[in-house]
Parts: sequence; structure tokens; C-alpha cells
Amino acid sequence: MKKFIKYFAVIIFLILITITSLELFSHYVPAKTINNNAPVKTKRGIIIHAPAEKVWTVFTSVDKWPQWQKEIISASLSAPFKPGSVIEWKTNGFSIHSQLQTVELNKEIGWAGEAFGSFAIHVWKFEEKDGYTTVTVKESMEGWLVNLMKGYVQPNLHKATEYWLHTLKQESEK
Repeated sequence: MKKFIKYFAVIIFLILITITSLELFSHYVPAKTINNNAPVKTKRGIIIHAPAEKVWTVFTSVDKWPQWQKEIISASLSAPFKPGSVIEWKTNGFSIHSQLQTVELNKEIGWAGEAFGSFAIHVWKFEEKDGYTTVTVKESMEGWLVNLMKGYVQPNLHKATEYWLHTLKQESEK
């Protein structure tokens, strides 16, 4: 039994060293566009019956995300909504640190963010026509954990993006 515990402890130690190394030596480059070579990607869109200015206001009120996007536990913005500002948020058990890369008033928002074992780039576009706003989002995800769990992450990314869009629509159409 002691031998088993010793081997088990060694295996756990090696796993911890491997994960720590993967986290420490992973290098991601923030960008203004998604990584088309990433193992996980999505593109989704929705038409919202509200002007782009209203949709933009709802979306950029980061501190209010948890009120209408129930999967987000907390969210805060470090500075005014502009490139370089940081969004700290918690969702689905992950603490995410995102930095705004692109901010074009009522038109486009892009951010890149890291969470344990993953790196994501989000690009949101807002296009108004006849009082309606089409919101399109593209996202890419990469990282050692994403690669390891691609079969799980890909369908869940689609679901999470759809949820974001539907809740954004509901809140913007109030």
C-alpha cells in the first residue's frame, strides 16, 4: 500500500509540474482579429430590434453584465471603455482577464483574454439598418487545455455565444 501511495504521489507531482510548465511557458499574442488557425472557433449573429446605440450601451456597461447575462458572476472594467482597458470577469467557473483591442463607437469591439489553459479573441460587430441592429460575433480559442478538450469546448463555445447574443437581444429590446 505504501508503494502505491508513493507512486500515486509521484504521478500527481508530475502532473502538477506539467500543468505549471504549460501555464508558465504558454505565450499568446493579443490581436484585433480572431486566430483562424485556432483549434476552436465560432461565428454567430442575431438581429436585435433596437438601434445600435442602445445595443452598444447595454454591451459596454460591463459592470451590469451579470444582471442580464446570468452565466457571468462578476465583471468590472479597469478604465473607460477604450483600447488597452482591462475587463476582469468570472463565468462558468473561470476567472478571465481580457484586454480591449478594438473599440469603434457603435460599430466594433474586440478583446483578447486569458483563462486557465486557454486564450480567446472575441470580435463583436454592430451594424444598424432601419432601426435594427445586426450583431455578429467571431471568437477563436487556443491553449493547451482547449487542445486537450476540443471536442467539449467547440460545441459549448457555440452554445455560450448563442446565449450571449440572445440575452443581449432581450436586454436591448426592453
